[in-house]
Amino acid sequence: MSSILTNNSAMVALATLTEVNRGLNETQNRVSSGLAIRSGKDNAAYFAISQTMSGDSSMFKSINEGLTSTKNSVATARLGAETVNNLAQQFTDRVAFAQGSGINQADVQLELDSLVSQMTLAIDQSTFNGDDLVNATTAVTVVTGISRASGSFATTTISFNQVDLGAIRDSLAAIDLTTSTNLATDLATSEGALANAITAATSLGVTEKTLDSQKQFLSSLTDTLDSGIGSMVDANMEKEAARLQAYQVQQQLATQSLSIANQAPQNILSLFR
Repeated sequence: MSSILTNNSAMVALATLTEVNRGLNETQNRVSSGLAIRSGKDNAAYFAISQTMSGDSSMFKSINEGLTSTKNSVATARLGAETVNNLAQQFTDRVAFAQGSGINQADVQLELDSLVSQMTLAIDQSTFNGDDLVNATTAVTVVTGISRASGSFATTTISFNQVDLGAIRDSLAAIDLTTSTNLATDLATSEGALANAITAATSLGVTEKTLDSQKQFLSSLTDTLDSGIGSMVDANMEKEAARLQAYQVQQQLATQSLSIANQAPQNILSLFR
C-alpha cells in the first residue's frame, strides 16, 4: 500500500543516514584527537585506569626532577669529601715524615697548616644551592617514588647520613708538631681522621650511585606507564583511516537512498492522471 502520509522507505533511509553520520562524527573525532577514549562515556574502566596511571606518571616525573637537585647536592658533597680525603692523606704522609730524627718540625707544620686551610676552603665550597651536607651527621630522608600496593597510596623513601668534614678538619688542625710531646700519637690521630675521610667519601659515593640508579629507574618507569596509557586510550590511526573512508562512502550511499525514497510519493501522482 502506498501512502502520502507515511514513507517507510524514507524513514529507514533516514535512520541509516543518521547512524552513518554518528559513526562518521565519532571517527573524525578520534582521528582529530588521536584518542579512542576521551572520557568515561567511551570506556569507563579504561578511562579511570588511564587517568590514575597518567597522574602517577606525572608524579614520578616531578619526583625525578626533585631527585636531580638532591643528587647534585650529594655529588657536590662527595667531591668535597674526596678532596678532604686527598688532603688528609697528604697530611698523614707529612706527619709520618716528621717521625724521623733531624726533621725541622716547624717547616713540616707550615705544610700541615696549609693543608688544613685547603680543607677549609673545600668544605666551605661543597654546597649546592645552599644545601650543606658536609657539616653534620644527621640523617636525610628523600622521597623516591609512590606506591599503590594493595590499593593504598604511599610514598617510598631512602635515607642517608650527612658527613661532618668539619670535624675531620678540626681533628687534624689540633695537631701541632712544634709543641707535640708524642709524634706517634699525632700520627695515629691523623690516620684516624684519614679513615673518617675515606668513610665519608665512600658513603656519599654510594648515596650518589643509589640516587642515580633511582633516577634511571623512574625515567624508564614513566616511559612504561606512558606506553601503557597509550595502548589503552590512543586511537589506531590505520584502522580509523580505513573506517573514515568506509563511513564517507556509506554516507554518500545513504544520502542517495534517502533521496530516492523521498521521490517515491511523487509516483502516486500518476494514479490521478
